[in-house]
Amino acid sequence: MNILLWILQVLLALHTGMGAVWKFSNSEQAASLQALPHGVWMGLSVLELACVVGLLLPALHKPLGRRTAPIAASFIAAEMLLFTGVHLASGATEYGSVIYWLVVAGLCAFVAWGRFALRPFPSP
Repeated sequence: MNILLWILQVLLALHTGMGAVWKFSNSEQAASLQALPHGVWMGLSVLELACVVGLLLPALHKPLGRRTAPIAASFIAAEMLLFTGVHLASGATEYGSVIYWLVVAGLCAFVAWGRFALRPFPSP
């Protein structure tokens, strides 16, 4: 289980890092996410980069990473749910993005649950 959680953490870190870089380089938002102010959009990019560090930190320092990995995964899941809610509230009729965001949120929730309860990192 630990190997599966690590694989998911690395994949989610890559996914989130690419999303943050995309948000910085393409400051225009997807049409359905226009309700998010530009400052919030850029702030999410910074927080996403912090989540990348939080997901990978246990590889360098397990005691510090004990809390950061599940918190980072929880934040990414919450962000995906935020995007889903904003998209649905915009009245958009295309649901491909919603399915994608919900799958990512589910994977993040699994990592958070796995690191909080199922297979936590060792205590310091």
